[in-house]
Amino acid sequence: MAAAQGAGGGSAGPAGPPASAPGHGSGSAAVAVWEWQDEFGRWRPYRGNVCSYIEQVIQASQQKGRRSGSGLVSSIPLGHADPALAPYVIDIPSLTQFRQDTGTMRAVRRHVFPGDSAAGQGIVWEWQNDEGGWSPYEMNVCVFLEQARATNHQRVDLGPLGYNYEVDFVAQVQTNKSTRFRRSVQRRLDAPYPVTTSTTPLHTGVGCSCQQCWPNSGTGPITTRYRHSTNSPNSAAAHQVPGRTASVSSSNVGFVPYNKPALTGARSTPRLNAQNTLVLAQSGSLSAALAASNGVSAQALPVKMSKSSRVSQALAATPTEPESVVKKYLEELKGAPADEDCMICMEKLSSPSGYSDSCHSSSIRPEAVGRLRNCQHSFHMLCMLAMYSNGNKDGSLQCPSCKTIYGEKTGTQPKGKMEISTFPQSLPGHKDCGTIRIVYHISRGIQGPEHPNPGMPYTARGFPRYCYLPDNEKGRKVLELLKVAWKRRLIFTVGTSNTTGESNTVVWNEIHHKTEMDSNLSGHGYPDPNYLDNVLAELAAQGVTEDCLGQ
Repeated sequence: MAAAQGAGGGSAGPAGPPASAPGHGSGSAAVAVWEWQDEFGRWRPYRGNVCSYIEQVIQASQQKGRRSGSGLVSSIPLGHADPALAPYVIDIPSLTQFRQDTGTMRAVRRHVFPGDSAAGQGIVWEWQNDEGGWSPYEMNVCVFLEQARATNHQRVDLGPLGYNYEVDFVAQVQTNKSTRFRRSVQRRLDAPYPVTTSTTPLHTGVGCSCQQCWPNSGTGPITTRYRHSTNSPNSAAAHQVPGRTASVSSSNVGFVPYNKPALTGARSTPRLNAQNTLVLAQSGSLSAALAASNGVSAQALPVKMSKSSRVSQALAATPTEPESVVKKYLEELKGAPADEDCMICMEKLSSPSGYSDSCHSSSIRPEAVGRLRNCQHSFHMLCMLAMYSNGNKDGSLQCPSCKTIYGEKTGTQPKGKMEISTFPQSLPGHKDCGTIRIVYHISRGIQGPEHPNPGMPYTARGFPRYCYLPDNEKGRKVLELLKVAWKRRLIFTVGTSNTTGESNTVVWNEIHHKTEMDSNLSGHGYPDPNYLDNVLAELAAQGVTEDCLGQ
């Protein structure tokens, strides 16, 4: 990671905003920045080269459409720009990032900034996370910070942008205004973001009255439809996780996933709904923002995959030959729906699979369409074969649309130990009971064939990890299901840390845990009246439900 560069001068800056702030009146060229929304609601910018690729694909498609009258591109595979993003596709009509091997979806958005802003100069501002790595601010904050620094402000308040922080350029620290907890910040040079010929009014870093800002008061994307009957992306305001946090990173978060072989090779991409627009919402103005400146019972559940376990025995008894698994759970249709897309390759189901050039089978035809037996969603059978072959190959399938699981899903969690204890102290919001403490132990090791880079070492940062549940009926139910998830190797995986960017390391895997007993400022503590219901839903999404108990 590049070292932090010096902040603004040592003298106190002016009390008000600069007189010539870059903004709507700037004569400089505009640049486009694409961002994705993480599980905490924060917007995280893709790197400049990825944004350049997205813009190039859209522009090339527009030019081709003008020449031939054909439809515009709707699906952009990010692995073409960065191999680390191989599992990810951006669906333009719904402004959604889709992970092909897990079905995870996240909102994306596009902002246009002045060419002389931080985005146009390739300047990224970052804050230091709990693991010692650096996490980028969303780009409108970077633009805001860079302009404040350029106009000799010593200190700036991020409150007008929705963050409860102050940034001191001299000390290079961010301070939580409520807790006074401080974090280091740094300014880093990266590749500039791509120049765009868009005529959309420029975005200055904080919302204003431009076309991007006025349609809506939220920060999520404005879309005209959502494909495949999925829930709309979360449009809540993005907030950085404050204070001391044990960040729940996930291997399936966009921009920094593990380098897993991708579902690449789709012949083409489907058509864009040309009426969809790329508009986003903020509020406020840059000038105004700158001016505002004891008893313990213990239990241990080891997972040692080097020896035969119940999980490995179950896998050995399950037919995992890819074609057999696909045919087991999908019923081939005699006629394909004429107007329905395959969610995996984004081609019409009435056309051959988009993966027919890269995935071959002696028993599944490229034009074969199958319907999953329970949820009734339809896909190209060859696309399902490609998706299954790209995954864990454990004999289970997961519907990319509704995430229904067929078979018993297992993960790639390294061997380790899960310890459980109880003590009488209550958690905030659960004063009528004691507390369950879970301690996860995983050590560094060598990646197996199910991991991103077999034979290479993996690290295990931040272990042991301590997690907490209320010792009541629902908390004990969650605990029992977490035991099942642990045995199925679903709680952790080996991938790339969302907070540090380190690859080949143990990360959380889509089942959120409370790693603090009190103070929920970080989102990882209590009180949180919705947590138990939320984690039960996350466990169910992994195929871990009450039906698993007693098996």
